[in-house]
Amino acid sequence: MPDLKNETLEVVRLFKEYLSRQIETGESSVWNSGSLPKPQTAPSETPVENPLNTFRKEIRDCRKCPLHATRKNFVFGSGDPSAKLVVVGEAPGEEEDLQGLPFVGTAGKLLTKILAAVNFNRDEVYIANVLKCRPPKNRMPAAEEIEQCRAHLFRQIEIISPRIICAMGRFAAQTLLDSSEPIGRLRGRIHYWRKIPVIPTYHPSACLHDPAYKKYVWNDVRLLRREFDRLTG
Repeated sequence: MPDLKNETLEVVRLFKEYLSRQIETGESSVWNSGSLPKPQTAPSETPVENPLNTFRKEIRDCRKCPLHATRKNFVFGSGDPSAKLVVVGEAPGEEEDLQGLPFVGTAGKLLTKILAAVNFNRDEVYIANVLKCRPPKNRMPAAEEIEQCRAHLFRQIEIISPRIICAMGRFAAQTLLDSSEPIGRLRGRIHYWRKIPVIPTYHPSACLHDPAYKKYVWNDVRLLRREFDRLTG
């Protein structure tokens, strides 16, 4: 029978000689696991926050006017931050103040139907108000409140950079157009806010109080649809 002990010793001897040659020729690093290249890992990337959300965080604690003292929620806006259509209302109501979202009450449900009637999906639109806080008892916005809040709205629109704006109600239209004209004279035609077309119309709540306004809103949103299609191809 072969001498296994002697054979094992011979293998060990030969292996030591091989290692010695590797060291002498400078190739011993192949046996040093510490010198092996480390697996490549993808560089970590910090997600880039949407500028609109960054702006919301900057102003959500706004105290520029007395409305902050009575609000339940700061109603910034909602929808697609890269929307081609921005709808601007006047101020949050009770339901909007509770939920912190614009146009979620009865008038908001009608707005959704109005948009759908001319083939606008509400999820593809951005909706905001001139005021971000609810006036007590849903009273009309005061001039000083609009003055303090309008910059917030303008910055929102600048960030979104829509192709067209629909101003719903007197306060929205007058704020965007820097006009004192009544909504009845402003509606029905195209105006401009910093080269962006603005189409004013009556607020959905006006239609709820008086159905006679519906025909005017219908004509205005059809104009909105035509101009939107022309601009976006």
